[in-house]
Amino acid sequence: MSNTKLKFIGLIPARYASTRFPGKPLAMLDGKPVIQHVYEKVSQVFDQVWVCTDDERIRKEVESFGGKAVMTSTEHRSGTDRCYEAFLNIGSDADVVVNIQGDEPFIHPTQLQTIEACFEDDSTHIATLVKPFTSEDGLEALENPNSPKVVVDATMHALYFSRSVIPYLRGVERSQWLEQHVFYKHIGLYAYRADVLRQITSLPQGVLEKGESLEQLRWLENGYNIKVGITHVETIGIDTPDDLRRAESFLQKIKKV
Repeated sequence: MSNTKLKFIGLIPARYASTRFPGKPLAMLDGKPVIQHVYEKVSQVFDQVWVCTDDERIRKEVESFGGKAVMTSTEHRSGTDRCYEAFLNIGSDADVVVNIQGDEPFIHPTQLQTIEACFEDDSTHIATLVKPFTSEDGLEALENPNSPKVVVDATMHALYFSRSVIPYLRGVERSQWLEQHVFYKHIGLYAYRADVLRQITSLPQGVLEKGESLEQLRWLENGYNIKVGITHVETIGIDTPDDLRRAESFLQKIKKV
């Protein structure tokens, strides 16, 4: 089956109660709430786009700018679980569910198209994106445990995700690692075939996920394949008020180019 025959739905999980930045989907960025930036970018690629939230304030804001929103439980542990409940509540007939984080206002349409293309392979269960680390990023960025790394096989399927640097380059000075090997940074964008999404949300946590605190390891541990697409687009996720200020500066620079 070609992916042109598949129906895609873009779901944007957006919680209000963030520990580090409460209400961040409603934070203003260049005159619009962050969630509106995300919604408008996703709508450039997918016909079906919904924000899935647990807060009436976010729902009302989305509907005020003409978007679609669906209410979900406050109890979900992950965006994946929230997406599945939203998918059921909407009653969508989509074949593939794309999970776009609500704090990524700079998500680029080409990234969504890359995810979409992963399903040209009929065997793809789940798809995600990576971005190569560059020498300019520096060793500190590579070693940052908040930036998960991915190793892939020859067919661009994920072998493992880790907060540690993988692979370890034996016999090479760490200062030379970025010059000697292409390391991949995981971009937290997922797409799942609808039946696979149903299955993975019922899986119990495994030892790998508990150890690394990365939910995608649960899927690998249970035999699901994760197709990996490559992007070279840099995005800025917003986790804190400082991130919002950096995003505002980044946006103003883009406007001047």
